[in-house]
Amino acid sequence: MVLASAVVAAAWALVAFGILLTGRPTLARASGLIAVAQAAAGIWPACAPLAVAAWLACGLGLPDGVLGSWPRRTLAAGAAVAGLGWTAGLLATGTAPDRGPLIAAALGACAVALGAVALRCPKAPAARRRTLQWVAAAAVVTAASDAVLIALNMLLGTPGELLPWVLAALVVMPAGLLLSQLPATSRLAEQALVEAVVVAGLAMLVVSVYLVVIIGLARSPVGPEREVLVASVVAALTAVVLALPLRFRLVSFGQSLLGRRGQTPEEALASFGARMSRAVPFDELLLQLVESLRATLGPAGAEVWVGTDGLLHRTVSVPERPGGQITLSDKERLVVGRTRIGGPAWMGVWLPGLLAGHPQEAPVRVAPAAHLGDLLGLLVVRRTPEGLDFTEEDDRVLIELARQVGLALHNMRLDSALQASLEELRQRNEELQASRLRIVTAADASRRAIERDLHDGAQQHLVTLSVKLGLAREIIKEDPALAAELLEELHSDVQNTNATFRELAHGIYPPLLRNHGLGEAMRSVTRRVSLPYQVDVDLPRRYPEEIEAAVYFCCLEAIQNAGKHAGPDASIEVRIHADSEMLRFSVSDDGLGFAAGTGEGHGFVNMTDRLGAIGGLLFVESERSAGTTVRGEIPVGDAP
Repeated sequence: MVLASAVVAAAWALVAFGILLTGRPTLARASGLIAVAQAAAGIWPACAPLAVAAWLACGLGLPDGVLGSWPRRTLAAGAAVAGLGWTAGLLATGTAPDRGPLIAAALGACAVALGAVALRCPKAPAARRRTLQWVAAAAVVTAASDAVLIALNMLLGTPGELLPWVLAALVVMPAGLLLSQLPATSRLAEQALVEAVVVAGLAMLVVSVYLVVIIGLARSPVGPEREVLVASVVAALTAVVLALPLRFRLVSFGQSLLGRRGQTPEEALASFGARMSRAVPFDELLLQLVESLRATLGPAGAEVWVGTDGLLHRTVSVPERPGGQITLSDKERLVVGRTRIGGPAWMGVWLPGLLAGHPQEAPVRVAPAAHLGDLLGLLVVRRTPEGLDFTEEDDRVLIELARQVGLALHNMRLDSALQASLEELRQRNEELQASRLRIVTAADASRRAIERDLHDGAQQHLVTLSVKLGLAREIIKEDPALAAELLEELHSDVQNTNATFRELAHGIYPPLLRNHGLGEAMRSVTRRVSLPYQVDVDLPRRYPEEIEAAVYFCCLEAIQNAGKHAGPDASIEVRIHADSEMLRFSVSDDGLGFAAGTGEGHGFVNMTDRLGAIGGLLFVESERSAGTTVRGEIPVGDAP
């Protein structure tokens, strides 16, 4: 017992040091705790319950050594308290623990820890899940080893002292934990767990058969029978351990006899699925797939066609072939997209272009890569005329590969659409930020213009009125005739001041627009336009204030631009119409016009921002000597 405990403690100490070097101190501390507790149990058997509690705490803390939930912390704390109490009682009485209760406690702790591992494994991240799988594989091997030792003891009475050997078998557990931390073995976790389960199951089957045989004989072997039985048990267990590796090599040899060397179709399918889950560029992924197809299924060549909407292109081929193109009708695309796999006869009807240059008697297969019936690509594999025909297993592998390629192509299309949407959103965001800045700048400029108009216009009129009123008060008694003349001037000045304020208010927001709508407001602009001016407004109803204001000021901006740049002989026509979904306006002139890309100044930018704020669009059409048309449209389907 002392030697076995020392071996297990030394193994855990080495594992704790190795895990510490990998940069996981918490898990290293848990491993060191088991090493210390196991060493103490070897020196003082009364500490064995503490060792059981340490094993349980480490199992509950897997895969990273942290007791992250309150149930795990509660179980670990309960085990620690129970172990301390049990050990204290044994030390007080100076006795060693009874093997029966101790073994029962150890089995219970193993069951709880393995149950916790099984619950966490499906939800854990990939790296942590590999650790749990390696530990589970080590636990399976340990359990199988202990079962074999117990069976040998029952059959042959060897080993004579069973418990030290059962304890020594626990050295597999730290070995499994250490292997899970090595980068070179992390990807073998699933395979290790599967093979551990298979080998352990077969080993337990062997010892169970021997136990049944011995029990059937109703006596234990004696004399030479024991030697024969030992030899047969060892031979059976050796066969179990070598069965899986030998099977793989025999399968590979059998495949080579059929002309298939290297990777099998099943391995090609598994490797493609594994590569899909990694960050491998799609072009590289398709090239690896085609190389695998040629090595396993199509010695004469393999190729992948990719496309949408019935237009397919040869994307990758081995051996390399010139780029090709196939165009399918809607009916052909529907039939091909819903076909699982096709041979030469089927290809002759629906995809005759793929048979060009292919020997008539040579086997060939095509598997459509589709997603929900939408044809996204084709997988084509070819064999030489003297080659074997495709088997059902070959067809199954090709169909599954085509399904995975279809899924990958669909995901790539979604990713491209997502990237395009993100780019569009980014551009929209930049445009929105720029338009917000322009709106703020325009608002500041408008306030400055109003302040200037008030200061230079209306305020000066009021100052003049004030001066004249003061002068009239002083001379009204001395020269009534002059005062009357001055009052007449004051009356005229008041009218001018009133007109100035009205013009200023009209520029800020015209009262006609608010009270009578776009038709009257646009017709009132006539007196401020020096060019011939026509208005055609046909609206079924009034619209929200922000819509009418946007149309009015956009039209006004376009009219002012025409007055400045169209020329003295031009004329202007304004049209505003609406239906149930859209309100449209246009301002056209037959003036000088401008070349595309040379006439879009701040006025057009302001109009674009004003319409964009309410979901509208602006269009500008102009040619030199052919006039200019400014058009806009605003959705009004849900406007109250």
